Amino acid sequence: MARPAGELAWLHVPTPDQISPMRALAARLIEEDGMAVLMTAPFALPTHDRIIRQPPPADSIGEAQDFVDHWRPDVAVFSDGELRPVLLHEAAERRIPLLMVNGRAPRLLRDRDAWYPGLMRSSLAHFGHVAAVDELAARAFRKAGALLSSVMVTGRMEDESAALPCLEAERVALARLIAARPVWFAAGVTESELAAVLSAQRTVQGQSHRLLLLLLPAVPDSADALADQLEGEGGWVVARRNRDQEPDAVVEILVLDNPAELGLWYRLAPLTFLGGSLAGSGATRNPMEAAALGSAILHGPRTGTFGTAFGRLGAARATRAVASPADLAEAVSDLLAPDRAARLAKAAWEIASDGAEVTDLLVQRIRSMLDSAP
Repeated sequence: MARPAGELAWLHVPTPDQISPMRALAARLIEEDGMAVLMTAPFALPTHDRIIRQPPPADSIGEAQDFVDHWRPDVAVFSDGELRPVLLHEAAERRIPLLMVNGRAPRLLRDRDAWYPGLMRSSLAHFGHVAAVDELAARAFRKAGALLSSVMVTGRMEDESAALPCLEAERVALARLIAARPVWFAAGVTESELAAVLSAQRTVQGQSHRLLLLLLPAVPDSADALADQLEGEGGWVVARRNRDQEPDAVVEILVLDNPAELGLWYRLAPLTFLGGSLAGSGATRNPMEAAALGSAILHGPRTGTFGTAFGRLGAARATRAVASPADLAEAVSDLLAPDRAARLAKAAWEIASDGAEVTDLLVQRIRSMLDSAP
């Protein structure tokens, strides 16, 4: 692929948990500075219309030289702490400004054939700035040989925005329709969890008889069959979103079928249970989606591929975890109290929006590095 015209930022992502913050940084550089962005990673990256994606070159002289000479990045941003000595040397030889962000601890590339004393120190010396997540990380970079003047404690960068869109007119109309009712949302519910969700709905209805459940199955194509099952075997009063049926006063369950509308339901429901986390193979949705839109989060013990996000939220006591179907009913009942759901949702929103000032600082640092580059 040809190098695009104009300024180009090269962002290197060594681990999957760095994808989200680096994409957030890329968005800022693209939207505010008009830069092209090349992102490299040793694993498959999610598709993105505006980011050039490819694997990094092998850390050998020939491949590193070919890579840097082809892309000619105006700035290179590494993350987490991975060091590729040959690639860094070739970038420094061409006087490309180098920045380490979200630094946790320096480490040499694992698959290098050989290393020698002082290799980490010489690699770190190429970085004009090292942004560490905390003081412990900063000490690790200083001890390993980073220039003392280059290391700063910034905290974590923000993650890519998880706020999903919705049609505002639709939100307003539905909010008006269900305004007086207690509502909860079960998102991406697996077949093995359905009984637990329905049991919770029936149990809590004993206390909140107008309770409305918004139910999105993990397999959206099963929505019609699910609605038939709920109406027939379960005797529930059901409305179907795919038939434009409204959740009027007598409807107990609104069956959903379109994941593209998740942003609408997170905004309408003050409480969301994340399916797949109780009896599935892991949560089917990223908890930051609900967190970013102010819905309190309820989940089981199985975090799946979103372990890091759940870990951050759990550390801040920003979610409610349940271990069994009986716990689910109790938690739904408890969190239908507006003040309790609001406290949980506020804590989760703060985690979802955390780090924005760090990313802003780093964008300013990159601009400064570009302005002073030869």
